[in-house]
Amino acid sequence: MKSMLIFLVGVLLSNASFSQIIYEEFKSERLDQSRRLKIQLPRNYDTNVDKKYPIVLVLDADYLFEPVAGNVDYFSYWEDMPESIVVGVMQGGSRYFDCAYDDNTFFPDEKGARFFEFLGLELIPYIDKKYRTAKFIIGVGHDFTANFLNYYLFKDPPLLNGYINLSPDLAPMMQERLAERIPQIPGKIFYYLATGTDDIKGLMESSEDLNKQLSSIKNNSFSYYYDNFEGATHYSLGGRGIPNALEKIFSVYRPISKKEYSEVLLKLKTPVIQYLLDKYKVIEDLFGITNNIRVNDFIATATAAEKLKQWESLREIATMAKKQYSETVLGDYYLGRYYEETGEPKKAMKIFQGAFDKEEVDFITIDKLLDRADKIKQDFGY
Repeated sequence: MKSMLIFLVGVLLSNASFSQIIYEEFKSERLDQSRRLKIQLPRNYDTNVDKKYPIVLVLDADYLFEPVAGNVDYFSYWEDMPESIVVGVMQGGSRYFDCAYDDNTFFPDEKGARFFEFLGLELIPYIDKKYRTAKFIIGVGHDFTANFLNYYLFKDPPLLNGYINLSPDLAPMMQERLAERIPQIPGKIFYYLATGTDDIKGLMESSEDLNKQLSSIKNNSFSYYYDNFEGATHYSLGGRGIPNALEKIFSVYRPISKKEYSEVLLKLKTPVIQYLLDKYKVIEDLFGITNNIRVNDFIATATAAEKLKQWESLREIATMAKKQYSETVLGDYYLGRYYEETGEPKKAMKIFQGAFDKEEVDFITIDKLLDRADKIKQDFGY
């Protein structure tokens, strides 16, 4: 129910005026024809001129683009995934020819091979050249197009970093080939597979077989997720699978949650600052984007450092916060707390007092800082 609600809200958001939707006719030499594209740019694309964005490539964009684009906009608004450029390829009646494979090799035939090259050698380079893209691409497909996405796993290196396979109509031998190929891929791969109990019987059974093959792969570079939705049909499962896939693929990107704070941060035996640095290094390495550390994550790790009495971690967190959010009281507050706890109350008092003209953040108000400064003054007679 929660996923369906997110899906519906996502569809509504995709039709709002927040994100930029661009329609283009792309002339393809490989296909010897034009293809209609739908492109959604992030809300603040034009103003964030130094920011780069992952790509979400949507096949079957005639009906998949809006639910994908809406969910991308929704999740990125709440910082549960990075803002991304959504690129949809309209296929209409050509999807069967685009995804066709040879009856003997079960790899793309002549028409399918041309579409394969169109996406990898024409479309993605065009998007990279025209827009500010990060080196992370997710593909989304349904039945025939979901199967087609898998062919990019046999390319060195694979074109896509993430694969959202919604009820794939798998080519013969695809299950065995994927199980053999995936452990050989050196880079990080995210793979999501979904079916439903009311899916087309043959497709559900082949998805279940593929799940057995893929779930047995032991490889730290392969992040695999599977859903078999109760009561979902071949067409309705997309409404539950798309948000689930985005949520799982980008789980490491999300802000530190209350659960992560209590079950991970407060149980750390290593410096809290290192956990924070590692989290954002993983985000940079996986998704090809460099972001400022969120205010939420500064507060979570600083609070954990206070609880654990990791004062050096607190000092380093405060120093980073002062640099990244110099106009706010964030770094000043925690730096003052560091000096309070390490026996230099006079320094703490001056830092608290010196932040009186800065912007407040969350629970850290100007009154809170001045109250701490006044208490130090009274306790020590400064």
